[in-house]
Amino acid sequence: MYNLLMTLILIVSVVIIIAVMMQPSKTNDAMSSLTGGADDLFAKQKPRGFEAFMQKVTVVLGTIFFLLALALAWYSSK
Repeated sequence: MYNLLMTLILIVSVVIIIAVMMQPSKTNDAMSSLTGGADDLFAKQKPRGFEAFMQKVTVVLGTIFFLLALALAWYSSK
């Protein structure tokens, strides 16, 4: 059981890293200082399409990771 939990947590960890790396970047560049931050007008919109899907996938994977970590801690304390 311990080996199964360790394998699952390793797989979920790698998939979380991939999911986070696939999310689009939201960093401000030097151009925003020249334009006065006019692009911030639309920055508060809800994510749609691929971005929303990747956020949901990341939340689900994070929850699975947390539950697996708790199960692993509970199992190893026995």
